Amino acid sequence: MKFLLPILVLITAHTLESQMKTPDDYAAIYDRHKVNSIFSRRFNQNQMLDWIQPLAQKGVFTAKTVGTSAEGRSILLYTLGNGPTKILFWSQMHGDEPTATMALVDLLHFFSNEPNHPVAQTVLKNLTLLMIPMINPDGAERFQRRTAQSVDMNRDAMRLATPEARLLKSVRDRYEPEFGFNLHDQDPRYTVGQSKKVAAIALLAPAMDEEKSDNIGRRKAKQVSARITEALNRFIPGHVTRYDDTFEPRAFGDNVQKWGTSTILIESGGWYGDPEKMHLRKANFIALLSAMMSIAKKEYENADVSLYETLPFNGKNMYDIILRGATFHSSQSVAAVTVDIGINIEEERDSTGQFIPMAKIVDMGDLSTMAAYQDVDCSRITFDSIDVELEKSMPKQALDELLNRKRHH
Repeated sequence: MKFLLPILVLITAHTLESQMKTPDDYAAIYDRHKVNSIFSRRFNQNQMLDWIQPLAQKGVFTAKTVGTSAEGRSILLYTLGNGPTKILFWSQMHGDEPTATMALVDLLHFFSNEPNHPVAQTVLKNLTLLMIPMINPDGAERFQRRTAQSVDMNRDAMRLATPEARLLKSVRDRYEPEFGFNLHDQDPRYTVGQSKKVAAIALLAPAMDEEKSDNIGRRKAKQVSARITEALNRFIPGHVTRYDDTFEPRAFGDNVQKWGTSTILIESGGWYGDPEKMHLRKANFIALLSAMMSIAKKEYENADVSLYETLPFNGKNMYDIILRGATFHSSQSVAAVTVDIGINIEEERDSTGQFIPMAKIVDMGDLSTMAAYQDVDCSRITFDSIDVELEKSMPKQALDELLNRKRHH
């Protein structure tokens, strides 16, 4: 019996591993291991470190300072697993694009707290994971796109003028990962092609040249993207798109692909009623864990690449708010007209540094082909040029007060 026990353990582990590989399983893992203290997409490096540092004593990962930002903040590389295939993940090149950063923190919690889970064992045995969750901590401190030097580091892969860009290039060159994941947030108003459905996640195997040539490396990136598409279509069906594949010679994704690392871009868009992007944080967790398992088990090699290549590209058919069917009287010299009014909400800093939601009127006319996160029936409301004006911005609170006043007029 004592000779049979190791065999039974091996068979049981293999059976569990085979069972635990669906998006539903990954979603259940996320629900158990997500960091509950993350509830906002606005956080800085110190907060992120508070979520990660308590895990260090568990010994599943190592944390190494690989460089500093322009303002002297440490940039950390987390390494876990000891498999032969290396994967590099980098997030928050743009300081105001934190969705995947949250998912990486959740993944570190999963691997650290349940390293004997069949999925964790498969990943950690076959892969070496290299994670830089926040490569632009100065931008994250301000919740702004650019670095402290006002440079978009994702347009600095050629010149390497910023310390953050030089660091990312050096890590890629030092470890020579087989796969790379370039993690971003895109405009939450992108749509699935020309439909009215929001683009929740956009994928891309970036081009290496203007001709958009394929080689073995880019082909592998497309295969992994196809596996991610399969997983996401179970979780957010019909809301996955393809990002613009025009070659950008200054961008990191395009260059990392060219330098020999099969690169997958994941862009987190928007979701209904989820301004803090918690649903898309979960989608990233599922996408990344499914990609890890696909690479660890080499299942991507049998992927149907058409699942990725037939994804519709991002469209731009969405506003935050549309006031539908309003009567607009621009002046006393012309007749009133029925219009829809498209409004986007942008956040601007006030004099105290606080972010204030501002409502900007970006379009007027027939917007029947456009979608919105919020549709407002204004068929019994009349506006004039004092109320609404193209390109005019007002505090969101002022817009709400205007609508209430008009409804009760």
